[in-house]
Amino acid sequence: MNLKSASSSLSTSYWNGVVLCFVATMLMGVMFPVMTDALTHVDPFTFTSLRYLIAGIAFAMLLRHREGASAFRADGQSLWLAWLMGSIGFCGFGSFVFLGQQLAGPEGALNASIMMATQPMMGLLVNALVRRTAPPLFSLVFVVISFLGVSLVITRGDILTALHEPQHYAASALIVIGALCWVIYTFSSAYFTRWSALKYTTMTTWLGLTTIFGVNVMLIAAHAIPAPTISTLREIVPHLAYMGPIAGFLAILFWISGNRILGPMNGVLFMDVVPITAFVASALIGVVPNSAQVVGASLTAAALLLNNVYLRQRAVRATTSTTA
Repeated sequence: MNLKSASSSLSTSYWNGVVLCFVATMLMGVMFPVMTDALTHVDPFTFTSLRYLIAGIAFAMLLRHREGASAFRADGQSLWLAWLMGSIGFCGFGSFVFLGQQLAGPEGALNASIMMATQPMMGLLVNALVRRTAPPLFSLVFVVISFLGVSLVITRGDILTALHEPQHYAASALIVIGALCWVIYTFSSAYFTRWSALKYTTMTTWLGLTTIFGVNVMLIAAHAIPAPTISTLREIVPHLAYMGPIAGFLAILFWISGNRILGPMNGVLFMDVVPITAFVASALIGVVPNSAQVVGASLTAAALLLNNVYLRQRAVRATTSTTA
């Protein structure tokens, strides 16, 4: 009876993790089409500051309500490491991805969303680097197929022409760096075992905000970006209404909570949902993917799924061999 109860509890927890990651990635997918319009009014650095400030306030209020005032203490965890991960996850992701999306123009939402779908492959490489073991040969093949699919999406199937247009690979490189930042942030959650998912998200958001604000101040002082005006802020209120409390607060909270349950290697697989959601949302506002982009997205999704199946079967064979 106890075994049945434990099995049922594990099954419930697993499906809770699946739902949390699935909903999180759906909300993330919508944010790229939303940003397409927002970036015509404001620079990505200012928007990132405002977005995570809204999300950070919501996280802090929820943490104070659930875990009390003492929840803001370090509890033996490294605040320096938390600041670094918050800076990588929030400043790195928000700045690089949305700057790349802005440079890519109207197609930026589709490009950025398909780049998010490469995160499981990035996770595979990061995991191999951390464990200091080479990834399986077949997984590397799937990585190549995945990035081939990405190249079809960002070039609309005309790869040769894109090679002669630097803005294509400059924008894409920024988005890839931003996506990698999010993978590193997601995996780092596992090192903060004394913190709940909510506390990890809250602490890293606020520590990361210090970096975001610092970058903003330097860019404004150097006249690289303009100081936001009242009219600019008024223009982006609708975008912030989604990007702050929904894509910033709910999506990230669900994402970290789901990854705590499933583990980051399983959690990042749900990034496949992001381009699907973004493609549908983009089509609704008039940016329709062509046939080459659909093929590219399908290639990437197939590579990710086949790699997951391969790794699971490989793990089962290893376990069976060890048991024997």
